[in-house]
Amino acid sequence: MDKKNKIVAISGNKSAAIGAALSKPDLIAAYPITPQSSVVEALADMIAKGEIDSTMVHVESEHSAMSVVQGATVAGGRTFTATSAQGLALMFEPYFRMSTLRLPMVMAIATREMTSPETVWSGQQDAVTVRDAGWIQVFAENNQEILDMVIQGYKLAEHKAVLLPVNVCYDGFYLSHLTERVEIPSQELADEFLGSYSCNHVTLDPDKPMAVDPLTSSEILWRYRKSHLEAMQNALEVIDEVDIEFDKVFGRKYGGAIDTYKIDDAELVIVTMGATTGTARVAVDKAIEMGYKIGLLKVRFLRPFPSQRIKEVLNGKKAYAVIDKSVSFGWNTGVLYNEIKSAVSDLDRAITSMPAIGGLGGADISVDMLLDCIKKLDEESKNYNGQLATYWFE
Repeated sequence: MDKKNKIVAISGNKSAAIGAALSKPDLIAAYPITPQSSVVEALADMIAKGEIDSTMVHVESEHSAMSVVQGATVAGGRTFTATSAQGLALMFEPYFRMSTLRLPMVMAIATREMTSPETVWSGQQDAVTVRDAGWIQVFAENNQEILDMVIQGYKLAEHKAVLLPVNVCYDGFYLSHLTERVEIPSQELADEFLGSYSCNHVTLDPDKPMAVDPLTSSEILWRYRKSHLEAMQNALEVIDEVDIEFDKVFGRKYGGAIDTYKIDDAELVIVTMGATTGTARVAVDKAIEMGYKIGLLKVRFLRPFPSQRIKEVLNGKKAYAVIDKSVSFGWNTGVLYNEIKSAVSDLDRAITSMPAIGGLGGADISVDMLLDCIKKLDEESKNYNGQLATYWFE
């Protein structure tokens, strides 16, 4: 990389690859799967050209990919991988172990629907399905945020108060394959921000034998779970700290665990997560011109869930709609809606809420669709009868 920042037009997958390269991983292991494949293809190309000094391990499955980076992380290395959908499902066993062993790393997820019916198109079902496997999960709005959050991800994961792996999630195809303006920071700035990685909490060393993941009694296991939960809560504070530090070095900030848009004077709020946020900003502007008092709440981190900050934003509002690109089977809503509903359940004043589901199987969520959703939300806020009705973008 040049010493000066570069402005380029690149895809989300290329952004993730460059973010990983700037973070100088010791080892990368991955298996290709749509729509993630070009992330690791780009990294393999950089390694082949001598542009980054990393070891690439070509494996026969995603299960092996996570197992390889797990071993390298235990041995003290900084590691990276990426996947999507069925690949994420296949690696679930070592994926769960990665977090519960408290091993810091970053993995990109180009989010996608889960089969069946057979599909390779966009959605967030894969990432939200594993939200309780102990990883930190951030959802990016655009390609710049993808690159930046891969770099921030290492800073967060490796923080001594956290020591947990991070998923940088972004909408497949809508971001992974589409091109946007991205500012690539210099290697010098990335090095200044991240520094060198030194794994001090667990390292495989033949001269200092240790047991890794032995059969554990219930008397000890609860301590692991308790410390893991505490680390997740610590991460909420560290997320804000890392965001502030990133702004000082790179001149960009994202608001920490959440972000808002035109929220101060709003009575109605739409809640988004991921690439839909950009479209929602346009819809909010148009709705305000039409006379609606509407604002936007962007949830950036699904885990740890920033419940307190969300409560502060929604407290005193008349109604909110949550735009989900996933479903919560058994609830007739989306996953994010249930999280938001739980977060605000103990507010003194009840708020009308409306679950909305769209974007499944790669379907578009347009500005006009969002405007119709805002109109419906306004009606619900005035005539709410206690019946939960999910709004579907059809």
